[in-house]
Amino acid sequence: MSENGMYDLIIVGGGPAGLTAGLYAMRAALKTVLVEKGVAGGQVAISDSVENYPGIEEISGFDLSNKFLQHARAYDLEVVNQEVVAIEPGVEHHTVQLANGVSLRGHAVILAAGGSPRKLNIPGESEYYGKGVSYCATCDGFFFRGKTVVVVGGGDTAMEEALYLAKLANHVYLLHRRDALRASRILQQRVMAECKIEILWNTIPVEIKADEGGVCAVRIQDTKTAEQRELAADGFFVFIGFFPNNQLVPAGVKMNADGYVVTDEKCETGIRGLYVVGDLREKYARQIVIAAADGCTAALAAAHFVESKKAASLACEAPAELFSNP
Repeated sequence: MSENGMYDLIIVGGGPAGLTAGLYAMRAALKTVLVEKGVAGGQVAISDSVENYPGIEEISGFDLSNKFLQHARAYDLEVVNQEVVAIEPGVEHHTVQLANGVSLRGHAVILAAGGSPRKLNIPGESEYYGKGVSYCATCDGFFFRGKTVVVVGGGDTAMEEALYLAKLANHVYLLHRRDALRASRILQQRVMAECKIEILWNTIPVEIKADEGGVCAVRIQDTKTAEQRELAADGFFVFIGFFPNNQLVPAGVKMNADGYVVTDEKCETGIRGLYVVGDLREKYARQIVIAAADGCTAALAAAHFVESKKAASLACEAPAELFSNP
């Protein structure tokens, strides 16, 4: 870590957007540090399979995340495993406060905090988390070999995780509140063709039940008739989307109604030198390749910003006689 805690660029978050930003920042010769509190790769790291990253037909999320990390480290990117508790914008520099009491200062900051799994907030969900309730099939699917599980959701992630669980579980109930899935056509076709997956249309979970061994049943409700019944199940997996991790966004930064940060085409906020990338930024689609593109854009913009700032500072510090007439 820098002796005086001063950097050209501080990146908060080590997902695809943050790691790509680190790669491009190092190539631009910026003194850069990346701070990540968890596992590098973010949500991608816990994905079973990635099939839509250009140039790679299929790869596990963990392996892809590791490639991002190793590529950035090949340029000697400094990575600090710590939690960031606050970002304080300033005129001369921005300050990033870490949970261990250390303060980092940077000419520019790229915030790549991503998002978190959205919860159903039904009885039993929080009580039995880790006891049969999960938000990550690749993390916990192993514990349900030969058992019955329930998956909730209708998007790409829900389909991917249901297909992964079908490799392990004896039976997978897929609950969707409507009569049509939102997932891509190819994933829908794979789910429909998987004999272990049973789709329950127009159905929502209303309660999770457990015994001394963990989750044992899920009470479900028909959205059209309001009729309720119980499904015997050993596991309950939720994949209904994510919400932005905007807790670190400084006051005054514009966000939309859903809490995503609004930026310009350079991923810059209304605060000069503060950029937001990845799933935290307002955008049309949320894909790994788009997050990586955000990281590239913000790093290039930050490099131009830092260089311009340093050039202006040097001009102000130059002796007056350098500018006097001969």
